[in-house]
Amino acid sequence: MTDRTTVPAPRSVLPPPPASAGSAPENGDLTGHVSQGYWETFEGQASRTGLLTILRSLPAIVRQVWVTAWRADPHAAVLVAVLQLVSAALASAGLLASVNVLQRVFADGASGTRIRAALPALAVVAGLLLVRGLMDTGIAHWQARLGPRVRQELEAQLLALTSHVCLDVVDDPGWADDVRRAYDRGLYFAKESVGKTIELVSALLALAGAAGVLGVLHPLLLVLLLAAVLPKGAASVTSVRKGYLSAVRQSSLRRRILHFSWVLYERDTAAELRTSTAQGALLAEHEVLATRISDEEVALGTEQARTALVGRTLGGVGLFATYAVLAWMLGAGWLPLAAGGGAYFAIQASQSALLRVVIAAHQVFENSLWVRDLADFQEACRGRLPRRTGRPAPTAVKEITVTDVAFSYPQGRQALHGVSFTLRAGQKVAFVGRNGSGKSTMSRILAGLYEPSSGSVHWDGTPVDDYDSESVQGRVALVLQDPGHWPLTALANVTIGAGTINSAEPERALRAVRASGADRVIEGLDHGWMTILSPQFEGGAELSDGNWSKIACARGLYQNAPVLIMDEPTASMDPLAEHQLFQAVLDDYAGPDTITVLVSHRLGPAVACDLVLVFDEGRIAESGTHHELMALGGIYAAMFETQAAAYRTGAETGHTA
Repeated sequence: MTDRTTVPAPRSVLPPPPASAGSAPENGDLTGHVSQGYWETFEGQASRTGLLTILRSLPAIVRQVWVTAWRADPHAAVLVAVLQLVSAALASAGLLASVNVLQRVFADGASGTRIRAALPALAVVAGLLLVRGLMDTGIAHWQARLGPRVRQELEAQLLALTSHVCLDVVDDPGWADDVRRAYDRGLYFAKESVGKTIELVSALLALAGAAGVLGVLHPLLLVLLLAAVLPKGAASVTSVRKGYLSAVRQSSLRRRILHFSWVLYERDTAAELRTSTAQGALLAEHEVLATRISDEEVALGTEQARTALVGRTLGGVGLFATYAVLAWMLGAGWLPLAAGGGAYFAIQASQSALLRVVIAAHQVFENSLWVRDLADFQEACRGRLPRRTGRPAPTAVKEITVTDVAFSYPQGRQALHGVSFTLRAGQKVAFVGRNGSGKSTMSRILAGLYEPSSGSVHWDGTPVDDYDSESVQGRVALVLQDPGHWPLTALANVTIGAGTINSAEPERALRAVRASGADRVIEGLDHGWMTILSPQFEGGAELSDGNWSKIACARGLYQNAPVLIMDEPTASMDPLAEHQLFQAVLDDYAGPDTITVLVSHRLGPAVACDLVLVFDEGRIAESGTHHELMALGGIYAAMFETQAAAYRTGAETGHTA
């Protein structure tokens, strides 16, 4: 029985674009009409976030972060937690010891006697400070190890999901925004959350210790301290929130300015940039974006300065009141003079710890918005992983039957309408037709990359839905017109389609590259098979599009799959190389156990095929052999005659068609 999860495609968490999203930019402003939803995603929630909301959310957030930390590196997670508790205990003990020193110094008696009495307590303070310093060094060491491990763990999970989700998910217009946000923001803030939660726990423990000492001296001082600290805390929360909102507002702008920076210095655009003298126009757009960003930062800095001034003013008033009450209590005899110095230190420690708690709590919550978005995205991806039934596809197939297949892309465009045909082992089949007629879509359905919107595909009478999707994909060698340019060795680029990059079957690899013409490409490389096929790396090589096509064809042939589909892989090749490739494929690889499908605009290879399927507007308009279709005098005959006439005309006029 098929274990199939019917979960809708992962929704984009972006809000719908504004009504003016499709309007043309005015005065060269490219910043307000596209991708605005990217920065609107969390602004509503963050702007409503208050201290109570943060406090209610903290336990779940901290638990989520540390479950991930435990999975990533349990040894480091335990050590950080233990050392943090020890450090907090030492801090509280140090504060108590400091109060003890002050009580002895301000006690009755001669100065010398009081100082000598305070020396043991002072030695204890020094010892505690030394040990706490060692503990904090250990925390920093293991935290530095834990943060990257958390990112590594989450990044591995994310890439495993994004590299396996169904192809129609990747085709969804919202995919690029979702995956970019998850990768750029989610992973970064997940790593940062480890340090922020450690800071929060440290601040809470420090606050508990300082407040405990202050409460022992006199509970009224603890109440008054809140009046001194809360205004500063509120100002800090407000400033942090404003900075956060400014950052997410600018994210679209910053993505665009990074893109403009990229096209101004990257190698891929360097030649055309100089040929078209486009520098001035691009620099002008960069200036527009940079001005918007700097204006935003200036406004943010001004607003944060005002907020800080209000917080400090109110906090100063509260702190003055606290110290005034402390002085009054000392003068009235409510508090011994010996305890007054300790109370002063406790007030300072409590004030600092409370501010740290407020700021760290807000930062943890701020990070959690992005971490939660990452988790939601991963969950959506899990709902759109390829079908898993526990049943692998057969290693050989004698017949593939396509019945009344229709397919629509996520954007709503219907690419196929009721397509039916049968392919048999040993057959050489050509898919031909105009651009957009449905040839490539049908190729991807045969390869298991797309599932039909309706209709069915059977392998030897068994519905393909009964097999694991990735198992079906592994039985089909699909060579595309725009192949992947893997920054790996030439050998790895040939073998990666079979799932290996560090090993190869020599004879199989040689046969594949000879058939595709890639052997001459590899012979011309400085390091032969071991040459990195990327000019971005030392000793790497840059290939032309035609030579990349030869490597891609070799990759598909190396797979030695029972179904071979070549979807216009020769579009970048010269006519001689194309002819030699198709000749080799049809003669050497299209054996009695292989279903071979050739997709091409150039109809020469179709002449040698056993079956030609002519696609037109998502339907099969004609089918038969080359001679049958020529006799029919329909679409295929018109296409063939048009191409043939172009060559004949070129030959007669002395020009190459």
